[in-house]
Amino acid sequence: MNNIIYECYLEAGKIAAKVRKESLTRIKEDIPLLEIAEYVEERIRVLGAKPAFPCNISINEIASHYTPQDNMPVFRKGDVVKLDLGAHIEGYIADTAATVEVGTNDHHLLIHACDEALKNAIGSVKNGVETSNIGKIIEDTIKERGFSPIKDLTGHNLQRYDLHAGISIPNYKSFFSHKVKKDNVFAIEPFATYGRGNIKHGKPFIFAINDKCKGKTAEDIRKKFESLPFTPRWIPGISLKELKGAREYFELVESDGKIVAQSEHTVIVNEDGCEIIT
Repeated sequence: MNNIIYECYLEAGKIAAKVRKESLTRIKEDIPLLEIAEYVEERIRVLGAKPAFPCNISINEIASHYTPQDNMPVFRKGDVVKLDLGAHIEGYIADTAATVEVGTNDHHLLIHACDEALKNAIGSVKNGVETSNIGKIIEDTIKERGFSPIKDLTGHNLQRYDLHAGISIPNYKSFFSHKVKKDNVFAIEPFATYGRGNIKHGKPFIFAINDKCKGKTAEDIRKKFESLPFTPRWIPGISLKELKGAREYFELVESDGKIVAQSEHTVIVNEDGCEIIT
């Protein structure tokens, strides 16, 4: 990894971490989710980066991929909120997430299990380690605390303008594995739940242009976002019917309807460990 790319990752990570910390303090009862999402996205821009994807604000049994479209949904007392955001500099992405409760402390053990799983997983990352070994550490940490990992969701390799670049970091000891290599960039993101940890799909609120998308509308969106995800509220006046073939990021919901927590950092692998950039 050359110095220019490395500095882009570092700056994106610095911005993502700052916005995550600022935004978590703004999550309060009766505040519209949209207010927080727009704050996150605009703050990333003000600090000199661009959103790598729409701000995800997933509540309770919704694990991921929900982003608000209007002011209707608001935070309620007792909500368990996953705030997941990403920033990029010239396509080099930093992805991070954390979980908070709104006005209560009933699920701190679940949230702590997720945080510990992330900490332990990061501690194992270095050149040559198998992704299945990282997954085992995540699974063991979460299960030892009495919860279940969500096996259908994974961490992921990051490359330029590519949020999910092929190699996954499982949240359990998978039979499939890859060797982590120096200079790989990964978003590691354990999910923990009271349920069995299976996922069902809800509605899509996030989309991405792919090779199947043709026509002027698709080209205009591609110029704005490359292949990175976007949401309809970013492109007012454009009908989704014009985006036939676009990738749909369906809302991901714990199948038992049980509450989910999430923790996430982006790391750059080096010879003897890794550098957390978020």
